[in-house]
Amino acid sequence: MSHQEHNNAPAVDISYTEMQRRIITFIAWSNWIIFGALILAALLLTVSRGQIAGLAAGGLIATVNFHLLYRGLRRSLLETTKPSRTTTILGKYYVRFIISGVIIFFLLSGRYVHPIGLLIGLSIVVASIFLATIREVSKLLDKEAI
Repeated sequence: MSHQEHNNAPAVDISYTEMQRRIITFIAWSNWIIFGALILAALLLTVSRGQIAGLAAGGLIATVNFHLLYRGLRRSLLETTKPSRTTTILGKYYVRFIISGVIIFFLLSGRYVHPIGLLIGLSIVVASIFLATIREVSKLLDKEAI
């Protein structure tokens, strides 16, 4: 696409990298906000210890995995002088995945956490991504309406 064709694009003048940065920042912050809100709500509603432990364990597993994945991807994308590190990134991803699976197995098999609480906690990042998507789509629609 030539520079002239690019200028005839729709009025939305936001760069993808700026949008990606906003989405990632929003997800990172909202993960912790949702995590804290869920724990606080569980404590106020006097939910069982197993459910609170499940919320806490699931939320920490999901949020820490998200942050580690983001950090690894950002580092590899910024290091343009080194050859592609796709194998390293995928290797670390699978190691984290296996470690998370083992932790979840022991938490459930030892009955340290309630499965529903764990599932809700593990869904924190999904909820953050959903909220970030709604936020960005509404911003784009508002810009197009102007």
